[in-house]
Amino acid sequence: MLYFLVEFADQFSALNVFRYITFRTGGAIMTALLFIFLFGPMIISSLRLRQGHGQPIRADGPQSHLLTKKGTPTMGGLMILSGMIVATLLWANLANPYTWIVLGVTVGFGAIGFYDDYLKVTKASHKGFSGRSRLGLEFLIAGLAAWCVTLLEVGAHGTSIGFPFFKDLAFNLGIFFIPFAAFVVVGAGNAVNLTDGLDGLAIVPVMIASASFGLIAYLSGNAVFADYLQIHHVPGTGELAVLCGAVIGAGLGFLWFNAPPAAIFMGDTGSLALGGMIGSIAVATKHEIVLAIIGGLFVLEAISVIVQVASFKLTGKRVFKMAPIHHHFEHLGWTESQVVIRFWIIAVVLALVGLATLKLR
Repeated sequence: MLYFLVEFADQFSALNVFRYITFRTGGAIMTALLFIFLFGPMIISSLRLRQGHGQPIRADGPQSHLLTKKGTPTMGGLMILSGMIVATLLWANLANPYTWIVLGVTVGFGAIGFYDDYLKVTKASHKGFSGRSRLGLEFLIAGLAAWCVTLLEVGAHGTSIGFPFFKDLAFNLGIFFIPFAAFVVVGAGNAVNLTDGLDGLAIVPVMIASASFGLIAYLSGNAVFADYLQIHHVPGTGELAVLCGAVIGAGLGFLWFNAPPAAIFMGDTGSLALGGMIGSIAVATKHEIVLAIIGGLFVLEAISVIVQVASFKLTGKRVFKMAPIHHHFEHLGWTESQVVIRFWIIAVVLALVGLATLKLR
C-alpha cells in the first residue's frame, strides 16, 4: 500500500525511499513485530478462553510434556499470520503477482491448519483433519500456485528447475513442473509442521529460512546481481523479500510468547502456512533444490517420521525411540532447551551452506 506513494515522488523527493525493497523489507519487519507485541497478549487471552484445556498432548510422547505443556492454547499461527499479512499489505507492492501467489498459498495452508487445530481442540484429541482430505486440499492450492508461476515466466524458463553448484545446468520438466512444484510446497508445509513439537523449535528455523530466501528472492529479482552470481533471473521475485521480512518480524514477536515455557503454541495454523510460504518462494525463485539444503532441518524431521513408520510396518521395529527426531533426543536424555538450541545451530549452518551455493558455481 505504501509503495504507491512513489507516484508522488516527483513532488516530494523523500518518497523515493519507498521504491527500495530493502527499506520496505525493514518496514515490514518492524510493523509485524510491533503488531504482535501490541495484539499478541489479547489474542492469547482470547484463545485460552475459547479453548479451555488447550492443545491436546500426546499420551505416548515424553511424559514431561503432560505436566509442562498441558493447558497451553494452540492456533498461535493466527497471531503470526495476522502480523505478517498486515505488514505485507502495508509495505509490499500489491501490483506484483508474486505477492498474491505466495499470500494465497500462505492463507490457504493456514486455513487448512486452522481447521485441523479446531478439530483437535473441540474433540480433545491429537487427531484432526483426515490425512487424505488435507493433502488433497494442499496439493490443489499448491498446484494452482505452481500453474500461476509458470504463466508469469516466459518460455521453458517457467517450467525448469536449476541446480546448485552449476552455472548453466537447468532441466526443463515441461508439464511435469506443476506436480513437482506442488510436491515441493506441500512437502515444505508438512515438514515444518512435523518440526513444530517443542517450544521455539520451529519458529527460529522458519525465520532463518525466511531470511535466506528473502536474500535469494532479492538477488534473483535483480538482473545485475543475478547475472553476477549466474543464477536464474526471475523479474518481480525481489518483492518476495518484503514478505520474508514480515515473517521474520512476526516470528520474533511470536517467539517472545513462545519461549519456554510457552504461553501459546504455533499449531498447524502457523506451521503449515509458513512452510507452504517458504516452499512457494523457493518455487518462484527457481531454488527448489536449495530449499532442501536451507531447510535441511525440516527435511531431517520429515525423513525421521517416514523411516520410523516404514520400519515399523515392514519389520515391527522402530529405528528411533520416538519420531519426529527431536523427541528421540529427548528420550536419550537431552533437555528440551538442549534439543531446541542445538537444532537452531544446525539450521544456521545449513542456511549458510545453502547460501554458499549462490556463489560456488
